[in-house]
Amino acid sequence: MHAPARTQPNNRKKSPKAFWLKQLHTWHWVSSAISLIGLLLFAFTGITLNHAADVEGSPQTVTRSATLPPALLKQVAADEAPDAKRPLPAPIARWVEQEIGQSGAGEAEWSADEVYLALPRPGGDGWVSIDRHSGEVTSEATSRGWISYLNDLHKGRNAGNIWKWFIDIFAVACFLFALTGLLLLWLHAKKRPTTWPLVAAGLAIPAVLAIIFIH
Repeated sequence: MHAPARTQPNNRKKSPKAFWLKQLHTWHWVSSAISLIGLLLFAFTGITLNHAADVEGSPQTVTRSATLPPALLKQVAADEAPDAKRPLPAPIARWVEQEIGQSGAGEAEWSADEVYLALPRPGGDGWVSIDRHSGEVTSEATSRGWISYLNDLHKGRNAGNIWKWFIDIFAVACFLFALTGLLLLWLHAKKRPTTWPLVAAGLAIPAVLAIIFIH
């Protein structure tokens, strides 16, 4: 009987094309996974923004009122630096959040008679007004619905710096997704003759529409 032949290790080096193809596939699927949910969100809100008049919701407004306790009134009644812009004192900001249900954070406008805190938000608006003499607090919160909320996220309207960073990171992921996809198309184009005509059509169609119909 003969002993089975030993398997010789494969010492052949991979070609540069195979290496870069693997790298492109890796970057392509990673960037697509990162940007997938964002792409669905931005594609959906692209449609809703394009048909904003057809899907416009009815705003709902909630108005509330209360009176500051005397101890807190002293912190806003002092006649200091009128016509200035500064945050509410921390105890008053907490009281506004607990009693009024509105955020007390942000820069408030201080005048001689009133402290006014604007509270814009995605999909709605709000404000809090404090009378510096009587301590009367009036609040209004408006919601325009979840579609308006998503539309404002699409535009980055009143969404804060964290969301701004997300949009930047998402845009980079989309750029990598598109760029690696283009390079993969280039590598496989010889086996798929319709590749470049389709890519050219993707460029030509919006260009022609813009030239002819947009003035």
